Amino acid sequence: MTQETLLITGAAGFIGSHLARVCLARGHKVVGLDNLNDYYDPTLKQARLDPLLKIPGFAFEKASLEDNAAVRGIFEKHRPDRVVNLAAQAGVRYSLENPRAYIDANIVGFLNILEACRAHQVAHLAYASSSSVYGANTKLPFSVHDNVDHPLSLYAASKKANELMAHTYSHLFRIPTTGLRFFTVYGPWGRPDMALFLFTKNILAGKPIDVFNGGHHKRDFTYIDDIVEGVYRVTFNIPQADPAWDARKADPATSSAPYRVYNIGNSSPVELMHYIRTLEDKLGKKAILNMLPMQPGDVPSTEADVADLVRDVGFKPETTVETGIGRFVDWYRGFYGA
Repeated sequence: MTQETLLITGAAGFIGSHLARVCLARGHKVVGLDNLNDYYDPTLKQARLDPLLKIPGFAFEKASLEDNAAVRGIFEKHRPDRVVNLAAQAGVRYSLENPRAYIDANIVGFLNILEACRAHQVAHLAYASSSSVYGANTKLPFSVHDNVDHPLSLYAASKKANELMAHTYSHLFRIPTTGLRFFTVYGPWGRPDMALFLFTKNILAGKPIDVFNGGHHKRDFTYIDDIVEGVYRVTFNIPQADPAWDARKADPATSSAPYRVYNIGNSSPVELMHYIRTLEDKLGKKAILNMLPMQPGDVPSTEADVADLVRDVGFKPETTVETGIGRFVDWYRGFYGA
């Protein structure tokens, strides 16, 4: 197993760079693919990538998923055994401003990955979905066995579409695929467009932070190391067709094809105001709060049911926000000299 080659797309991204480092430390060859675009600060992406470039067994390819010829060429050159697709156009709010970016990267780009996996008969494709697919669902905790047909943003719709596309390829071509619904990932090297990064930057600068829904949002904040451990274990747990699957009472989480979907979340929702108070404590500075109404596309609460993940790969995220935010603040101060 240690001689296998993993292709990780989005390797200069938040989750991808952490995953690449873990895979390399565990003896795997890793090919990283990323286009280093300017959706957010490319220098942060390069800073994540630079340490990986020094590790034996890592190769980097700069390309966009929507460039089909480039994707085909990378598969032909490196012949990956397993693929973890983490590259995507992220962000709920940005999808309201620039919807075409989501179709290009998340739909066209994902099709190119599926086609390359089919052509090269990869052992397993694991890919990032999102807790956003639960959309208008209000039953908590969110379960992979629930219907998710009412997305509230194009970002969420694109991730639901990825799950549907993956199932089609699992059914038609027997490619094992696993979708991973991430719940509010945070931690060192995080994305600058996400709340923890924005809050930290503004609090230290003495600027107000925007607090939506009066701070009453609850989120299943999940620490980056827990996400990566879950992804790693799932990548080496190839799904099989479910012999008990019944089309007359279809379970969305499994299939007669080699297809699975898992939640990866902390299963401990935290109110946004508690998250902010914890950050204030770690920074030793109070926030100036700009209270705002609910944003379009947002949901009031998220909570992950991870029973299937625990059953199949024996892992449950458990890092507390107190621990996780503390580690983020330490990283932020070190990286930015704040």
